[in-house]
Parts: sequence; C-alpha cells; structure tokens
Amino acid sequence: MVPSNLIAKKRDGKRLSKKEIHWFINSFLNKEISDSQMSSFLMAIFFRGMDIKEISSLVNIMIESGSKLDFSDSNYFIADKHSTGGIGDKTSLILTPILGALGIKVPMIAGRALAFTGGTIDKLESIAGFQSKQSLKKFKSLTIKNNCAIICQSDEICPADQKIYKLRDLTATIPSLPLITSSIMSKKISEGINTLVLDIKIGNGAFMKTLKEGKALAKMMKKTGNEFNLKTDFIFSSMDQPLGKYAGLACEINESIDTLSGNGPKDLIELTLKLGSKILIRSGIASNIKNALALQKSVIKDGSALRRFKTMIHNQGGDLCHFKKLNQPKYTNYITAKKDGYLSKFNTEGIGWSLVELGCGYKFKKSKLDNSSGVEFIKKIGDQITRGEKIYRIFNSNREKLEVASKLMEETFKITDQNESVKLIIDES
Repeated sequence: MVPSNLIAKKRDGKRLSKKEIHWFINSFLNKEISDSQMSSFLMAIFFRGMDIKEISSLVNIMIESGSKLDFSDSNYFIADKHSTGGIGDKTSLILTPILGALGIKVPMIAGRALAFTGGTIDKLESIAGFQSKQSLKKFKSLTIKNNCAIICQSDEICPADQKIYKLRDLTATIPSLPLITSSIMSKKISEGINTLVLDIKIGNGAFMKTLKEGKALAKMMKKTGNEFNLKTDFIFSSMDQPLGKYAGLACEINESIDTLSGNGPKDLIELTLKLGSKILIRSGIASNIKNALALQKSVIKDGSALRRFKTMIHNQGGDLCHFKKLNQPKYTNYITAKKDGYLSKFNTEGIGWSLVELGCGYKFKKSKLDNSSGVEFIKKIGDQITRGEKIYRIFNSNREKLEVASKLMEETFKITDQNESVKLIIDES
C-alpha cells in the first residue's frame, strides 16, 4: 500500500477498508508514515468523514495498539462517564467516588486541558504527590481496592490514539466527529467497562455548539458502542454558562470536596446525580430515577462518597492535608458590572480562553500550569445586577497573567434589561 494513495482515497470521499486503516495506523506507529502524512490523513477525515464500519476499524486498531483492562474473571459491574469538555466541569471528580461508594467499579481514564476546556487530570495534579500515571496492572488493582481510580492515558492504553491526539490538537482537527468518537470510545472500551454515560456539552462554551451537532455525535458513539457490545447513555447539557461556582485547577478540587460534603452548587449536583442515575439503573442497583437519586444523596449524606474520594487520592500518592495552603493564590482581582440590569449571557468559550491566559490551560506545548489559578462565578445568568457589583473573582500567582486575563474576562458577559435563564439539561437518551 502507498500512504498518499490512501490519503487521496479518503480525500475523494471513498470508503477505506479495515485492512487499509490498520495498515496506515500501524505504519504511523512504526514511524514509516510521517507526521505530515498523518496530518493530511486526519484533515481528509475531517472534511470527508467516516462511516461506522470505518470508525469501528479505527477504534479496533487503536485498542489493539495497546493493552486492555480485563475484569471478565469477576462479577463486578464496571462503568465510566465521559464529558466532551466544558468550563467548570468537575462532575468526574464527584461522580466517580459516589458510584464507588455504591459498589460500582469505575476505572476512569481522564484527559488534560484541551483548547479552551479544562482537564480532569490537571485538576487532580494540583494535589501534591498525586500520581496520574499508573501501570495497567496497578490501575486495575486500585480500581478493585477502592472501587474507583482516575489515571491519565498511558503508553499501555491506546498508544495510537495518544500519538494521533497530539497531532489533532496541532492540526485543528479536534472537532471531527469520527475522530472524537474513535478517540473516546477506544479508551473507554479498553477500560473493560459494561456501560458508559456520556455528557455531551452543547452551547457557546462547548465543541458542539448546537443540539443537532451533539445528537449527530451521540448517534455515532452509540452505533460504535453497539459494534463492541458497550451500552451507552447520553445527557445533553448546556455549556452556555460555566458549571458550578468555580473554574480552574485547585479551586475545582475544593468545590468537588464541598459537593461531596453536601455543600455543592445546585447545577453541579443536578448534573452529577443525573449522570450517575443512568449508570445505577443500567447496573440494576436502582430501579428508577427516583431511587437512583436517593441512593446517591445517601452516600453524600453519610460521608462514604467523600471517604471514597479521599482514599482514591491517598492510594494514588496524593496529600490533601495541606492542599488549600499550598494552592493559595498570590493575587486576586474582581470584574464588576458597568450598569444595572440582569446577567443575560456568558461568552463561555471566552471565559475558557481567559482561564488559559490565567494559567489553567496550555497556551503553548510546554506551558507550566498555575495550580492556584481560577475564577469564582459570583453571579450567574438570570441574577439581578447593580452597577459596580462583582461578577467574577479572578485569582492566580502571576500578576501579569492576571491583568491579561482580567481584560479578557471583562468582555465575557452581557447585562441587559431582560431576565434570562439557561436550561441545564437540554435532552437525554
């Protein structure tokens, strides 16, 4: 086979066979195909797409490029949750120990910040000593021991996806639905799970701007899951405003702990428990949504979910004893309203890019993150505002970056005479 011929075939909108896709990916892993040729291949997929058979072939070779977790020798119910990325989205940090406290095993492979969206692994690594890199053997043992563990993608799990993912970020092919599907589903199938719930973010702070786009992605993921006997459920949630009261690094860990202690913001609790309910019903632990919500609230109330979270952190080397003290920001600024009215709109993507400037994300390939950095959302959409009232509290440990981010944040909200509202959960399936 000739690489340029396969690139041209996809460029012209023709279907690639499983053999062709496997050969191309294997040749890339063996360094027989260059980064530039793979970049061209990704761009051809971006513009021409892939059908389910092609996506399944891509998922299959990504899985085969590494190793899989295997729980087939047990009767455990194994589940996971994935979000397509947003601002202030810390549901993984909260839901994982809740499910663990209810007897479900959750072996979660999470990601780092991507473009304007935050990363679960970056947030966890704001905890001193936390080890996100674990061998596959250790990952399985941590999951069995505490019912939950969260790690970053390793060289053992879908290394093909790991290499391709880096090129996608550099070549502006991140939004491709077939590439999103193959990346997510290959890692999740490699976890050896029984069921997966996907939180597909919709709105101006998401990669999927419309529900139509989100449903197209869900359809593709469901069909791909079916090819591998993986049961999938979907929640379509709004990212027209940030989730919860905080977005950043250490501040999101603090908010997760508060939520597991029973003091979380309403929107964050609502979405987290809704996602968990899908898994609990699939597992048979809960018979209906009312029962599932009650079970999750009970493990928050009795403290077992929080204990499960703290044990997970401890098992992976993290130290929460001096966490708040170590991540105290040096500088703080407030963004205030310039007129009376109602907070009617956020530019949530703009907030995300401001967070990158602040130190929460990767502006450059080797950017060093500032664990103390973040934003507190003092007001949310629908709140009545008086001129001079505080909208955001912005904080980090680099004054220059704080000033740049503050200027950007001033342009990320709109005050009008209209009292608007945002529906958090747009749809589900």
